[in-house]
Amino acid sequence: MVDTMAPLHAFTRTSRPQGTRGKRTGTPAPSADTALPADDQVLLDVPDDSLGHALLGAAAGDPAPAAEMLAATRRRAAWEHRDRYVRRLAAFARSRPEWLDAWRSRAPRDPDALLVDAQRAVDRAWDSPARAELLREVSPLITAAARADHRDPVPWRLALDHARGARTGHTYVEELWEAAVRRAPHHPGCHVAALRYLASSWHGSHRECFDFAETAAQDAPESSLTQALPLRAAFGYLTDGCGPAVERARLDAAADRAAVLSARLPSAQPWPAELRNLLAYVLVRLGRSRDALEQFRLTGPYATSFPWDRDADDPLGRFLEVRQEVLRAVASGAGTTGTDASGTVSGRPGSERRGQPDPGGH
Repeated sequence: MVDTMAPLHAFTRTSRPQGTRGKRTGTPAPSADTALPADDQVLLDVPDDSLGHALLGAAAGDPAPAAEMLAATRRRAAWEHRDRYVRRLAAFARSRPEWLDAWRSRAPRDPDALLVDAQRAVDRAWDSPARAELLREVSPLITAAARADHRDPVPWRLALDHARGARTGHTYVEELWEAAVRRAPHHPGCHVAALRYLASSWHGSHRECFDFAETAAQDAPESSLTQALPLRAAFGYLTDGCGPAVERARLDAAADRAAVLSARLPSAQPWPAELRNLLAYVLVRLGRSRDALEQFRLTGPYATSFPWDRDADDPLGRFLEVRQEVLRAVASGAGTTGTDASGTVSGRPGSERRGQPDPGGH
C-alpha cells in the first residue's frame, strides 16, 4: 500500500493498473418500468429459504436445521453464505440462546456450533463499555472455531473483527490477514474486516482505504462480493466526516463497479439485498438518483437494516422515505450532482448518528 500504511504491508497485494478509477464504467440505466413494491410489501432483513428454515427450527428449540445448513456450507466451501448465516444465527441466539446452548452441550467440538458461539460472544462483548477487556476473554472461543476446520476462513474474519475491537497491534493483525487469505483469497467478509481495521487504525486516511479496496476488487472474480469493497470505502468516507477529500471520480468509480456486480446478481432476492441497499445509499449521497432508483428496483421488497440504521432508529422507515425521495427526484428530472473545482464531492453529509459502530458496520 502507500507509505503511510507501511506497518500494514501484509495488506498489500500485487496490483494491476487502476482501470476503473476516475472513469465511468457504464452503470446500467434504470429500467423503463420503474414500478416498485408498495410500502406495505417491503420487508426488513428477510432471510433466504435456508436461513429461514434454520431460524424457525431454532425458535422451536431445535438446532438441527441450523447444523445441517452450516455443515452444507462447509461441504460446498460456500464461505460467503456461511459468513452471513453465522452472523444471523448468532444474533438470534443472543435473545433466544436455548437452542445454541443445547447444540454446544450435545456437540462441544462441532465446528459450526463453535463458530456461532464465538460470533455471539464477540457481538455481546462489542456492545459493552468494557469492550476491549471482554473481547480478550473470548479469544479461546475464536481459536477453537478456527482449529475445528482449518479450511474455513470465517473464524479468521471473526478474528480480524475481534482484533479491531481489542485494539490489537498491527503485527498480529497481519498474521491473521495472511492466515485468512491463505484459506480464501477473495473472501468478502475477511476483506471487509480488514478494511474496517484499516479505517479504525488510520482514522481519516480514506485514500489508503480506497487503495486497499480497489486493489482487492481488481484481483477478485467478477461475481465475488469483494468487487463491492470500494463501495464500502466510499460509504466509510461519506459517513465519516473527517480526513482529506477524496476525488469525486473515485467515489463514482466505486459505485459503478458495485452497480456492474449488482446487475450480474439475481433481482428481487434476499441475499444480494444488503449490497443493493448500500449501493442505493451511496448513490443517493452522490446525488445519482436515477442510478439509485435502479437499485431500489433490483432489490424489490427487501430492505436491510444496514446502512439505513446509520441515519435513523427505524431503518425500514428510512428506506421507504429515501426511496420516495428518489422517485420524486427522478420524476422532477434531477439525477446527478455536481462537483467542486477540485473534482471532490460538493458537501459531506453530517446527519448520521454518531457513536461506536457495531462489528457488522463499517
